[in-house]
Amino acid sequence: MAEKNTAARASNSPLAAVKGMNDLLPDEAAQWEWVEQCMRDLLARWGYRNLRTPIVEPTPLFVRGLGEVTDIVEKEMFSWIDAMNGDALSLRPEATAGIVRAIVEHNALYNGPLRIWQLGPMYRHERPQKGRSRQFHQLDVEAMGHPGPDVDAELILMLRALWRELGLREGEHLVLELNSLGQLPERKAHREALVAHFEAHADKLDADARRRLHSNPLRILDTKNPAMAPVVDSAPTLMDFLGAESLAHFDAVRAMLDAAGLAYAVNPRLVRGMDYYNLTVFEWKSPLLGAQSTVCGGGRYDQLIETLGGKPAPGIGFGLGMERLMLMLEAAGIRAPSAAPDAYALVPDAGALPRVMPMLEALRSQGVSVLMHAAARDGLGSLKSQFKKADASGAAFALIFGADELAAGQVAVKPLRAGEGAGQFTRALADAATWAHELRQR
Repeated sequence: MAEKNTAARASNSPLAAVKGMNDLLPDEAAQWEWVEQCMRDLLARWGYRNLRTPIVEPTPLFVRGLGEVTDIVEKEMFSWIDAMNGDALSLRPEATAGIVRAIVEHNALYNGPLRIWQLGPMYRHERPQKGRSRQFHQLDVEAMGHPGPDVDAELILMLRALWRELGLREGEHLVLELNSLGQLPERKAHREALVAHFEAHADKLDADARRRLHSNPLRILDTKNPAMAPVVDSAPTLMDFLGAESLAHFDAVRAMLDAAGLAYAVNPRLVRGMDYYNLTVFEWKSPLLGAQSTVCGGGRYDQLIETLGGKPAPGIGFGLGMERLMLMLEAAGIRAPSAAPDAYALVPDAGALPRVMPMLEALRSQGVSVLMHAAARDGLGSLKSQFKKADASGAAFALIFGADELAAGQVAVKPLRAGEGAGQFTRALADAATWAHELRQR
């Protein structure tokens, strides 16, 4: 019997979210919604269109697209075998590979280049920490079919425009780092030089670096082990192996950023975490975030579409981590505009609700945000208690549907935020559409 009671208690105990997969309550969600709307508006102005792909993709997509010996593929993916048909499946750890898969599958470049974006959750099985969750959210922006450095610069400058729209300042809240990874023959020559360098300093390498020495030595440059800093800092840089064409592309990107007055630093150790990058790579970092400082990063991937089975076509894009961005906004003291309603409706008598609710609908149809006082178990409560709720809501106006006002076919409108000198006034119930604009605060 004791065992049954224990099981019953366990079955009724509260359940918590999966570790590293977090809830967003209304106040926090309001901040996210504001940022997301800023993103959507800006992307539309720059001519980018939304594309949506599944959260679950074939595992081979990421093995082929990201690189078999990347941290993401080796350690961080949520992967399983579908019991129904034996397919190897994974929750998407990043967006670009899935977007390219969709473009190839639907031959979406048939009619010319595309500028697209996607916003949604990604998944990585890693240790949760501040700014890094197992379920995280990312804005992914891609320009496909554009080979020139002009689009490289466009994406970077579009991000600057986003920072400014959110109230962030480059140089203070964010800094830009650039590098060029060149083309395949140049990376091959650099790779051989890297292997030779690290072999000569094998005693200085940690276990992870030794494992990657011959499979993917470029990843060693991205180590977070401070003990390896001297050997990494002395390693040959890819910039020394770039040919004239790669250098010209990089110089053209820099010239356009210079002309736009955007400061940046060239970081020859910037390699990014996926194998598909070539030519321009970049990261926006924030001193407000400590060691995990990267907010946004991306670059060019001119071979990825072909790697995933499509016709050869260039591409460039970036991923922006939403959780990191939210932490940065919090550190900078930047909050979304108030989400308070325009008006709060006070209804002393429940019998008046059939007359009240159609008028509230008329106001809402004119763009007015109205929160109606709702009854509790003991009824609507006193007018005094309703006024307290109205004030706490942050509404600019109280709409008072008292017996005298209703008898006259009117509603009393009381300003709540305009100071003591602002007086109460009345408006006709039947003409709500004509005076609704007086209540709009946005």
